[in-house]
Amino acid sequence: MLEAAQDINAQMPAYVAARIADALNEAGKPVKGASILVLGVAYKADVGDARETPAIGVLQQLRRRGAKVRFHDPYIESVQINGAGLERAELTHSAITGADCVVLLTPHRRYDLEWIVEHSTLVFDARNAYARDNPKVVRL
Repeated sequence: MLEAAQDINAQMPAYVAARIADALNEAGKPVKGASILVLGVAYKADVGDARETPAIGVLQQLRRRGAKVRFHDPYIESVQINGAGLERAELTHSAITGADCVVLLTPHRRYDLEWIVEHSTLVFDARNAYARDNPKVVRL
């Protein structure tokens, strides 16, 4: 049973990346060349620990698919993606509006979810943080 759960967890980053690609395609934008802003790479909300976080796998998968990936996490300054460092992006109005898709992987309390969805073209919500239906939000 434990091995089956570990196998499912190991496959989850690829599944999430595929769902993000599907959401982009539905919006008329291919994942290759898409600008994606990932919010939250910490292992869990409101902590600064990125050890064994599945978010790194999602970032890797999106890059493999040709996406231009940036991330923001108020607790994590940089991450290693395939041996290369990736520095935290600023969470600004232009960062949100300039992204083809904003991906919420770790819903830190510091994130103003309503502001994010208001200024985004498309939000992929991997944690069901958005309680109400919104045509801009695609859920996992």
